[in-house]
Formats: sequence, structure tokens, C-alpha cells
Amino acid sequence: MKLDFYLISIFVAIGLAMIAPGLGASDGLLHLPVVTSIGVSLVFFLHGAALAPQSLTASATKWKLHLLVQSSTFVLFPIIGFGIFLISRGLLPDELRLGIVYLSVLSSTISSSVALTALSGGNVAAAVFNATLSGLIGLFITPFLIGFAQTTAAGQFSLVDAIIDVAKTLLLPFVLGQLARPLICKLLAKRKKWVSMIDRTVIILIVYGAFCNATQAGIWRAYSPLLIAEIGVIVIALLVGALASNIHAARALGFSREDEAASVFCGTTKSLANGAPIASVLFAGNPNLAVILLPLVLYHLFQLVVCSALARRYAMGVEVQAGATSAG
Repeated sequence: MKLDFYLISIFVAIGLAMIAPGLGASDGLLHLPVVTSIGVSLVFFLHGAALAPQSLTASATKWKLHLLVQSSTFVLFPIIGFGIFLISRGLLPDELRLGIVYLSVLSSTISSSVALTALSGGNVAAAVFNATLSGLIGLFITPFLIGFAQTTAAGQFSLVDAIIDVAKTLLLPFVLGQLARPLICKLLAKRKKWVSMIDRTVIILIVYGAFCNATQAGIWRAYSPLLIAEIGVIVIALLVGALASNIHAARALGFSREDEAASVFCGTTKSLANGAPIASVLFAGNPNLAVILLPLVLYHLFQLVVCSALARRYAMGVEVQAGATSAG
């Protein structure tokens, strides 16, 4: 869980989009809207084919842990996100306010939360269950919750159209992947690195295309470095608050250290892997897509740095203080 080639590639893509946006813009030579649309469907097909149904039942009996994780992801985060959305009216641009809401209503990560739980010595089976369940719930809940923020830079938001688009572009390929699983699961198991490369490449292309469109439209000239720094502070505060809340709740419920670690890392991480594709569907054609994604990109970076340090403290048997979750 370090700043690896994937994260570096995201920031390189953002840098290239800032310097020469013409290539990756919607009307550019790469035709990224078509490429990423196909790529997103392929990614969710592969996710469906790779998911073993038994992974959803391996740790199903720990209902208190599951309830805490899903409540944190789809209740606590949205309440905070919508709270920030309401109190920041007139203080932040609408598209950044929408980005904070979008970050708050996303599902948990799958690979990162499981990897962090494993690194911490936590309950990996419970992490797999919750991460997978969160991703499936998010396909329905995220469009529904984001519909409440329809009077924003995204314009009038049609919830029905959004759910239909998500179903066609994401859910249908996922279901087809599940149906094809008996035929291709062994092949995918042998080609995990290639599947991961496809997944990450599509995310990078979505981020690249979004930032190309934003740069070409001159959007960044409207934002000062101070405003971007303010978003970073809000995102860090959201992460630290979520970590503290989950640690307190896990201990109040009497969780073991292993279950606490699983609940903390599954209940506080947010998925760029799911978030970028869903955003490309929900906000298709929106020139502010890069700005909407900005809080998520920043959160993704901070969660890897902070949570990996926190996981190492769990692994070393160090008592994690709920009020000092900066993992220092």
C-alpha cells in the first residue's frame, strides 16, 4: 500500500491533461468517450466473472460488523457529505460541492480495503464480504443518493435515466460476467495481473479524459490554488472523522482487534475503481466531470497513505487511539 505506479500514472495523466488537453478531450484524436464507455463495461464484466459467489457467504454471520460497515458507507458518509453540501452553499462552487456529495455516497473499495485488512492482520473473510456487498449496493444507492443533489452544476438530474444508464453500462455486464464465470474463471485466475491492468488503465483514461475536457474548457482558471487546498482539508477531515467514528463504534460493540480492523478499513475507504466509471455514466458529457472527481481523487490518495500507516500499527499490535487516527 504505497505510492505505486498506478497512483503515479494518475497524476501523470492529470499533468498531461493540463499541458496538452486536445488529444484526450471528447473531440480529440483518441475518442475517449467511446473508448472509456467500452472499457467500463469490460471492467464490470471482468469483475462479475472474477467474483466467486461463495465469497459473499464466507463470513455472513457477523451481522454487527456488516451493519456497521454498510451504515458507515451509506448512512454516515452521506449525512456528512450532504451536510457539507448544504452549509457550503455560496462558499464553494456548485461542482465542487457536488464532488463532495459524490465522494460521500460511493461504495467502499474492494482491493484496497481487503489488502489493508490483510496487512493489519484483520478478518480478511469479513473484509471480502463487506467490500463486495458494498460494491453491489453502490450500483443502486449511489445514483439514488446523488439524485438529491440535482440542483447543482450537473443540471437537472434524472434519477430514472441515471439508474437505467448504470444498469445498462455497469450492472448488465456484471451479470453477464457472472453467467460467463464457469467458462472463463480459470483463465482470469491465471491472468490476474492483466485484469488489474485493464481495470486501472480504464480508470486512468477516465481521469485523463475528464481533466482534458476541463482544461480545454478553461475551467481551472476559475479555481485558485487556495480553493483546491480547502478541498484537500475538507477531504482529510472527512477521512479522519470517519476513521475515529468507526474505531469508537467497533470498540463500543466489543469487536475483536481482527474484526475492528476489517470494519475500519471497509467502512472508511472509498472506491475510485467504482467511482470513476459510475461518474462517467452519471455525468456523461458534463464539462465539470474532472472537478466533480477531484475530491474523490484526493481522498483516494490520502486514504492509501493514512490507512496503510494505520494498518501497520494494527499489525504491530499497537493500540490505535480513536482520537488520533492520523497514524503518526
